[in-house]
Amino acid sequence: MNIGLIAFTSKGCTLGESLCPLLQSQGHQTDLFRCRKDTLADWTNKHFNSDHALLFIGAAGIAVRSIAPFIKSKTSDPAVLVIDELGRYVIPLLSGHIGGANRMAQDIAKMLDAIPVITTATDCNGVFAVDTWASENKISIINPERIKWVSARLLAGEKIKVKSHFPIEGELPDGISVGNDEYDVLLTIKTRGRNDALRLVPPILTLGVGCRKGISAEDLDLAFELLLKKKSCYKEAVCRVCSIDLKSNEKGLLNFCKVHGLLLQTFSAAQLNAVKGCFTSSEFVLKTTGVDNVCERSAVLGSGGELLVMKHAGNGITMALAISPYKVKFLEESKLV
Repeated sequence: MNIGLIAFTSKGCTLGESLCPLLQSQGHQTDLFRCRKDTLADWTNKHFNSDHALLFIGAAGIAVRSIAPFIKSKTSDPAVLVIDELGRYVIPLLSGHIGGANRMAQDIAKMLDAIPVITTATDCNGVFAVDTWASENKISIINPERIKWVSARLLAGEKIKVKSHFPIEGELPDGISVGNDEYDVLLTIKTRGRNDALRLVPPILTLGVGCRKGISAEDLDLAFELLLKKKSCYKEAVCRVCSIDLKSNEKGLLNFCKVHGLLLQTFSAAQLNAVKGCFTSSEFVLKTTGVDNVCERSAVLGSGGELLVMKHAGNGITMALAISPYKVKFLEESKLV
C-alpha cells in the first residue's frame, strides 16, 4: 500500500520519521513530506489521486479543508487519517470501511501506543460492517448506495438475509442469516437477480484468451463485453487474463489488460497440454501454437478451478471463462487465488 504522510510542524515531522519505518515493516511504501507555505494543495491533489492512504500529522481541520475539493466517492476515495503531532490520537476521517482507514487507525495506534478514535456507527456499536468485510476480502460492491440501508437495519437490531451462490463456511455474524427467495444481500458473479439487494461480487473468474497476431485492444474489449453480456457475468468478477506465452508481448492484449486493471499470466504449450479436462479442439490452433486450445486451457490452469464458459470465437479472438474454488467466510478473511 502506498501511504503519503505530510507533517505541518517539526514535532510532527519527527513523529512521521519514526512512523515510516514501522509502516514499511508492514509492507507499505511511505513518502513523508514536510509542508511548507503554499505546498499543501498541490501535495494533497497529487497524493489523493495516486496513493491508497493519506496521513496528516497535525490539526484535523487543516486535513478536512485540504481534502474537501477532491472527495468523490466512498468506493474510490483513499483512506485519510489524522494524527496529532504528539502521537496521542489516530483519527480516520475518510473511507473508514472500504478504504480501510479504520483498520489502519487501529494498526497505527498500536505502533504508537496511541488511541484510535473510531466514529463510524457500526464500529462503535459492534455491528457487522458489510463494506469493511467486502473491502478486506477484495469483493466488489456493485451498488454501494445500498450499504447505508443494510447498515441502518443492522443498527436498528433487524435481521439481514444473505443469499450466496457460493458455499458459506463458518459462523455468521450477529444479525445475519441465510436467505433464498427473500434476501437483502446477494453474493454472486451474475448480473441476474433482484436489483434492490446489495450486490457483492468476488473476483474469482479467469479470462482465457487466444488471438491473432496484431489484434487491437479495442477488438478484445468488444469481445470481452459481448462475452460478459451473453453469459450475464459481472466484469468485476474477472481477476486475471491468461494465454499462451506466445502472446506475452502482444501489444493489444497488454493494453487490454492495462485498461481493465487485470494481471496477464501466460503459460507454455507444454503446460497447457498437461491441463486435464474436455476442451474444444482446433487443428489450426494446434499447428500454430502446439496446443489444441489456448483460451479454455489457459483459463482453467490460471484459475486452479473449472471451466465455466466454453470457447467463444469471432474476429480472430477466442475467449473462455473459468472459476476458482471459493467459499464465503464472514468472520475471518477469505483467501482468493
